[in-house]
This record gives sequence, structure tokens and C-alpha cells, in this order.
Amino acid sequence: MTRDGYVARWQGREYQASPDGDDVRLYQPESGEGFEEVRPGRYVRVVPAAEVDDLAYVRTTCTWQGQPFIVLAEHDGWLRVEYTGGRWPVARAMGLEAFDFGVYQGWAPANEVADLREQRV
Repeated sequence: MTRDGYVARWQGREYQASPDGDDVRLYQPESGEGFEEVRPGRYVRVVPAAEVDDLAYVRTTCTWQGQPFIVLAEHDGWLRVEYTGGRWPVARAMGLEAFDFGVYQGWAPANEVADLREQRV
């Protein structure tokens, strides 16, 4: 599973998280004490930031065709990737879509991707 977002360690467990001022929203897929259902399969609990042991942004990176990317999502053996090399001629030559000014994304076959790793930023 690829991750791109905040994670928090609270009471010895790691959760998907979202900082919110002096609080941190913790998310989990199942019900739990103090967790409220926000939609099926998604529960949230708000805790004071001071109670959180660690809060970090985790991003999954990879190399595809020798170029650096971050992984945004995965689906049926494909990875949604965003080019981080900053060279538009390279992005264009790879057939990536211009998602925004200077932001190029595309779908890469998962079996062609190398150096898949999580980074805390």
C-alpha cells in the first residue's frame, strides 16, 4: 500500500492523521473507543496535539524509466505517479499529462517501477 499524507503515533499505534490547529484528527478503518464514524469504513477521533508522540508527512517515492516520481495512488497493477524531476521536456517525452503548471502525472505499470520506498518529509 502506498502512503501519501500525515501519520501520527498515539498511544503506541500509528494512524492516518490530519493536523488541525492544536488538535490532530486520527483516522482508522474500524470502530474504536472515542472514534466516530464519518462514513462507512472511516472513523475519526480528535486528540490534543500535545498527546501525539510523533506526527510526520509520509510520501512514497519511486523511479520509473530512470526518472524520480512520487506515488499518489495504485489501482489494478498500475501506479498513479507525479514526476519530481522538474524538466518538462523529459515529462513530455514520457507522455505525462500536465496536471497543473509544472506538475506532470501519469500511470506507470507497477512492474516497471523501481526503488519504491516511503520517506518521512
